[in-house]
Amino acid sequence: MSRRSLMQSGAAAGAALLLPGGLGSAMAQTRAKTLAIAAPATPLSLDVENSLSLGTIDTVGAFYDYLIEFDTIPDPKAPGVLRENLAADKSKPGGYNLRGKLAEKWEFSADGKTARFHLRKGVTSNHGNPLTAADVKYTFDRKFEVKGAGAFMTGVMGLASKDQVKVEGDHTVSFNIDKPNPILMIVCGHLANPIFDAKKCKEMATADDPWARKYLDTNVAGFGPYALKEITRGQQLVATARPDYYGPKPYFETVIFREVPASATRLSLLKGGAVDIAQYLSPTEMKSLAGDPKATLTTVDASQMLWIILNNKFKPFDNAKIRQAMNYAMPRDAIIATILQGFGVKQTGLMPPFYPGATDKFFNYDTDIAKARALLKEAGLPDGFSTVLAYNAGNPIEEPIAIMYQTALKEIGIKLELKKLPAGTFFDSLTKRTEPMIFSLDAPWTPDPGFSLNLYFKSTSFVDFANYVSPEADALIDQSLSTLVEADRMAAVTKAQEVIMRDAPWAMIAYSGYQLAHAKDIKGLVYYTSNRLSFQDFARG
Repeated sequence: MSRRSLMQSGAAAGAALLLPGGLGSAMAQTRAKTLAIAAPATPLSLDVENSLSLGTIDTVGAFYDYLIEFDTIPDPKAPGVLRENLAADKSKPGGYNLRGKLAEKWEFSADGKTARFHLRKGVTSNHGNPLTAADVKYTFDRKFEVKGAGAFMTGVMGLASKDQVKVEGDHTVSFNIDKPNPILMIVCGHLANPIFDAKKCKEMATADDPWARKYLDTNVAGFGPYALKEITRGQQLVATARPDYYGPKPYFETVIFREVPASATRLSLLKGGAVDIAQYLSPTEMKSLAGDPKATLTTVDASQMLWIILNNKFKPFDNAKIRQAMNYAMPRDAIIATILQGFGVKQTGLMPPFYPGATDKFFNYDTDIAKARALLKEAGLPDGFSTVLAYNAGNPIEEPIAIMYQTALKEIGIKLELKKLPAGTFFDSLTKRTEPMIFSLDAPWTPDPGFSLNLYFKSTSFVDFANYVSPEADALIDQSLSTLVEADRMAAVTKAQEVIMRDAPWAMIAYSGYQLAHAKDIKGLVYYTSNRLSFQDFARG
């Protein structure tokens, strides 16, 4: 048997696994209305307070809806693709181009302290319970009590107490904060802020589990366009379109989100026609789709950034000159050309370059080995030093990047030991900040400069994995999140970027972009800054 016939037979077998059984003569029609996705893993949890894993990110938006979302515009570089309209519009409540989801209208007070939402009537959950303001209240009460991802979200919204979320009628709810917050409104549309069906959650609560965490880990109670049919961790998740959904009905009646750990297998399933989308392929695998008769690759500018964290609590990374030297030694152009194979551009800023307020004018770290060597001398380490770089065994690009960086650093006397960590151990080390150097591939999901800087560089942020502490940067970030005067806000954002870029808490690599490998007849991609899939956006045609 040839390699091609083996792949084709494997794809056929994959199709049999992915499609529901007992289709009979209706198989072709059912397949046409079934979206099959090959993913690295099924969700670790269906509760955003428990997990924001890749599988969770890609599925939660099918089962839950949000108060508001950004309006969309055509992507300027990718025909047929839409993306969020991030332009400010001060003529609209909240100052952004937003459209309603569960909220049909909203108001943002002139002092920036109150956001009021008027909910749609006639909306029901996947359990048939009507949407009321009590559901929004319950959702935010739960954030304060569970203290998961919601603890960060309530903080960035300026909410200090659950009492600041007030029910003002069956279909009106308000958020009332003590200080002005320019991003209060847009954070309500953040991926981690879906609205729960309070009645169902309370029914499933127990004395030991008053917030139904166990139930919501593997079940859903939301107002989104899909209902959960099944989830078998390590195998697949199946979602079915809700006929009673209040919004536009999804094209795909069934979505099968199948765990296929090996990227090569995901690719072969896509090329063989067994799946419609293959997630997270390597650059080489994505390149192989050029000229393929059945599949293609769509690429858009994205919020994802790839960098190496320099833990400021480990010597010698407590010295800014050393951190600057690490940046001058980074062979970014070579990494992008050879390892990323052109999928990405050089990272020259601290947030995605298309975010409002982002600037690259303070980036002065083009590869310069002589400059790196001089900085080591200024820092008192002319002969270099030894350190360790941890990388994720589950990410195929990190090891070759680490090796290329290791070679570059050797030129200036830095001995870099490479530490390969299994995915689970890697993320544990990342969050616990136990390594002097470690990779990071991430994105600030709310497209706002204050949010982005607060997330990664505020000394009190749980995502300040570099242990970066700068009272000057902290004050500027706080200012960016507490003034409604746009000129003052952008001045603070700009100065903060100057300070942080000078301090160089990261060794910056690339803006990696967003790539979706899909069947040629799959249309409707909408790019979100959370880099998630939205099943309801897609169609076949």
